[in-house]
Amino acid sequence: MTSAGPVRGETSAVVGLGAGDSADTDMVLNIGPQHPSTHGVLRLRLRMQGERITAAEPVVGYMHRGAEKLFEARDYRQIVVLANRHDWLSAFSNELGVVHAVETMLGMEVPVRAVWLRTLLAELNRVLNHLMFLGSYPLELGGMTPVFYAFREREELQAVMEEVSGGRMHYMFNRVGGLKEDLPAGWTRRAAAAVAAVRSRMGVFDDLVLGNEIFRARTRGVGVLPRETAQAYGVSGPVARASGLDFDLRRDEPYLAYGELADVLRVAVRQEGDCLARFECLLEQTHNALELAEACLGRLAELPPGPVNQRLPKVLKAPEGHVYTWTENPLGLNGYHLVSRGEKTPWRLKLRSASFNNVQALTELLPGCLVADMVAILGSLFFVVGDIDK
Repeated sequence: MTSAGPVRGETSAVVGLGAGDSADTDMVLNIGPQHPSTHGVLRLRLRMQGERITAAEPVVGYMHRGAEKLFEARDYRQIVVLANRHDWLSAFSNELGVVHAVETMLGMEVPVRAVWLRTLLAELNRVLNHLMFLGSYPLELGGMTPVFYAFREREELQAVMEEVSGGRMHYMFNRVGGLKEDLPAGWTRRAAAAVAAVRSRMGVFDDLVLGNEIFRARTRGVGVLPRETAQAYGVSGPVARASGLDFDLRRDEPYLAYGELADVLRVAVRQEGDCLARFECLLEQTHNALELAEACLGRLAELPPGPVNQRLPKVLKAPEGHVYTWTENPLGLNGYHLVSRGEKTPWRLKLRSASFNNVQALTELLPGCLVADMVAILGSLFFVVGDIDK
């Protein structure tokens, strides 16, 4: 975990210099698109002088699946199955954003029970997303142990998510007007036990990762993203809040039941803007998401039985017009611009995904850094490549 040597997969490119070449000669180095240190199929085009990066260009589009075009040929029930796949770690939140846009266009009220259930499941999905990065980021820096703890906690929560929806990754549980169905008998009790168990063990990441001097040495002061730069690039989520951008839709423009959870919701903010601050924001947000999940479970226990969805017509058509809605997804702001011409399919549904904007900041973060710090900076942006390419 030293910051002095070249990263795996780059040795051959460095050794490829001719005998008469100087170490100070500019060299273009391609990282990817199949490089093992990147999160999926992403290419970085780096200009190097020795081991120092002088310019960086993220090249995206290698796994583009044309989801936005496919939306135009699917009706409002079918687009949910496409929408939950671009950020495969946040499937429930992706579904939620799309149905929220359609419901806003229709002026539809969602039953109270469904609102609280959606809030609960969105926060559980947030924890599942963050646990993946809390385990994989130290792994990229040479620390193997945290990923085992992260997956243990993920399995605990995956079990209750799978029980309620039938899916492990692509839940397909949201519907226009509410949710697919009500909870299985005894589910809230099992979910509360799972959340309590995970909360009781989350301190291991504070001790094992944040308390590790090697991890702190590799991340403190590395890849500093200034507040103004984050704002200019449209960076959002934990990455932006680590740079001092104190904005969270759940608090600042409440949707679902977040307006009633203001006393529980805490927004993690740091000013340093480095890799360590981004990890700290992610970890603190995970702690708070578990607290929000417990609060939702408590409120659900007080609610009387009732419907969790609206009865829809056989052919669902949105009125002519357009609407823009946004949600605070685990990785940042996701926007949905829906344009309708009164048909059963959207004329246009544009996704503004968090990862796309966040990754563009690499052009500012990498120049001036050593290539050995590239993986630390890249991993700290907590992105999913499908969320970039859609």
